Amino acid sequence: DGAVPAQQGDRFWPAQPRALEDTGLTATFVEELVLKALFAAGEMRGMDLANRLQLPTSVVDDIIEGLRRQKYVDIRGGGASGVGKSTMVYQLTPFVTDVLRQINDRNRYNGPAPVPFQEWVAAVKKQTVRGNRITRARMQDKFGDLIIRDYIFDGIGPAMNSGRAIFFYGPPGNGKTAICQGMVNCFEGDIFIPHAILIDDFVVRMFDANLHKPVEDDNTQPFDRRWVRCRRPLVVVGGELTLDMLDLVYSPEVKYYEAPFQMKATNGMLLIDDFGRQKVSPKDLLNRWIVPLESDIDMLTLHTGKKVQVPFDVFAAFSTNLDPSDLVDDAFLRRVRYKLEVQRPDEEQFHEIFQVMCKKRGVAYDASAVDHLIDTHYRPLKRPFAACQPRDLLDQVIDMAHYQGEEPRLTTELLDAAVRSYFVRFDKGEAGSGPT
Repeated sequence: DGAVPAQQGDRFWPAQPRALEDTGLTATFVEELVLKALFAAGEMRGMDLANRLQLPTSVVDDIIEGLRRQKYVDIRGGGASGVGKSTMVYQLTPFVTDVLRQINDRNRYNGPAPVPFQEWVAAVKKQTVRGNRITRARMQDKFGDLIIRDYIFDGIGPAMNSGRAIFFYGPPGNGKTAICQGMVNCFEGDIFIPHAILIDDFVVRMFDANLHKPVEDDNTQPFDRRWVRCRRPLVVVGGELTLDMLDLVYSPEVKYYEAPFQMKATNGMLLIDDFGRQKVSPKDLLNRWIVPLESDIDMLTLHTGKKVQVPFDVFAAFSTNLDPSDLVDDAFLRRVRYKLEVQRPDEEQFHEIFQVMCKKRGVAYDASAVDHLIDTHYRPLKRPFAACQPRDLLDQVIDMAHYQGEEPRLTTELLDAAVRSYFVRFDKGEAGSGPT
């Protein structure tokens, strides 16, 4: 049944296992992890094996003793009297060859010991992204350098309190992705994400260093190191998304699974960016989400054909720069109750964004240079503003100044040069908002 998670108030806190039975794993399973680790490394100290499996040394020491009795593992050195088991160096014996071949035929997962599936499910409920009470005051300082207008706060605040989903639409380059990052910052509390979970006898890798950001340990209370203490994740998927990527990804070579995007986004936020530009049709993609959005349960399929119910505790956001009415039907829009048009900045906001970006890049802000930019390159051409343009143009100004061996300054000459290399000219006029 595994260790009962310790709690700090209502907070999930995975208790450090004191014995093998606290891990929810069998001795055979952990023995196999030890043998695979030794096979990959050649030889390892007891403490390094414990660190590899993220289990206490006392648990791993007991497992190693069992493997020594079976003559699968032996001490290479460091076995002198008075030296602790954790410093002894272990290696495989010739007797293990056939057993190891069978183990690797089953699965080649070599990493931290997994957490039983039901323990992860219980943790997800404790760390839910639902039921927040987010106020305007709490949101105020969570968006960093973004210039956020009242209508944005008023649109996303209630949506986050619903914990359900939001549909962003509007022209590209106006901060939809950055707004989502700020939204994640509004959700309170760190969460614990397992390195891997065990569904039946199959390992599913969960922790992803590209998506999950560990937080510094404050060492106030020990916890089960099979879990990683992280910030709530923001997982962004774009035009590359296919329906296959939303199921458990099984590798026949290594015989274990990688969790799909939405599982990695658990207790955090999932942004489907560039919605409508995927290879799969918008209708098929939306149909895939209807049940999870309504029931908080996602159905995944093992390579054996068995269906698995996993929690869908994710705040979902869909973002598009296409016309929503061309992409989705009314039935879906009813299910995603919150919609927000992210509008282009006006001239005043354009100045504000430039000012913020100059401060961030350490370049003196010059309002007259930005006025020249607008009067020369925007107003006559009816070129629309985009929130990304001040950052992009300023970065080009800095690059050009460095190329010329000068200190970066916001001058009309450098801005003119930046515009020439940033925007694309067509025979029939301008390209519109430029690169995003």
